[in-house]
Amino acid sequence: MTEWDVKKLRILRTLRDRGTVTATAEALLMTPSAVSQQLTNLARQLGVPLLEAQGRRVRLTDAAHLVLRHAEAVFAQLERADAELTGYLRGEAGLVRVGAFSTAVPALVVPAVELLAAGDRPGPQVRVREAEAAQAYELLSAGEVDLALSLAAHAPTARDPRFTLLPLLADPLDVALPAGHPLAGAPALRLADLSGEPWIFGGSGPWSEITTAACEAAGFVPEQAHSAAGWTAILAMVRAGMGVALIPRMVSASDRPRDGVQMRVLEEDRPYRHVVAAVRQGAERGPAVVRVLTALERAAGRIVQQN
Repeated sequence: MTEWDVKKLRILRTLRDRGTVTATAEALLMTPSAVSQQLTNLARQLGVPLLEAQGRRVRLTDAAHLVLRHAEAVFAQLERADAELTGYLRGEAGLVRVGAFSTAVPALVVPAVELLAAGDRPGPQVRVREAEAAQAYELLSAGEVDLALSLAAHAPTARDPRFTLLPLLADPLDVALPAGHPLAGAPALRLADLSGEPWIFGGSGPWSEITTAACEAAGFVPEQAHSAAGWTAILAMVRAGMGVALIPRMVSASDRPRDGVQMRVLEEDRPYRHVVAAVRQGAERGPAVVRVLTALERAAGRIVQQN
């Protein structure tokens, strides 16, 4: 029977994810020569070539990709075993490290921690690390966080064998209007009613795409009057009467807009952005992770219920 070495397989997977021997060595706190030696030994054990030269770099062979397809199932089973062993040794306590994008921290993670603390039995310790999607999934893959929160649009595909994706929240987008705006008190406000308004949103990146896509779905292209990426700046301009903006419920729920801004829930054509949680495949059964996910779901439910 072929001899399988999990440590060497992890090195091969990291090389696939990081792209170069140098980056792999940095991620695993090894030297490049040690990485190369381990992979050479693995190729000898398996009896197939795993790397081939591509200019000054190396790339994985078809055999290496075949090996990794099977290895992912091994890694997932080891995650499940680790989760069950942790539950056996610690009960439902323990440490869960969460990587989350900026607006998710006050809106979801902090309320979830508070719910865990208010429970009648000890909950897991939660350690938070603010990270945007690309970094969060790198940390998750490297084992530096146990759970990642991101927008679904920025998550890996559901076919990625490294992760299990769990839908967490369909976050409604509400409209922020200046308090004296003619439509601030209008009944049954629709996004299409604001087609002639000056809009405030980021010049590029995800929020620009979300705002533009939502308006186009409502039948118009928004006129971008001002560009800003931070919610404080966006709401300050709305308050000053400089335009209108779409605001995620997560933002307004965790940091209520001050006087001068009227938040309106849209009717019929209300847009959403979707938030997902991700764990390494197999780790979703860990008792501590399950408790944190349950608390996050409760915090998400409170956001949806707010009008």
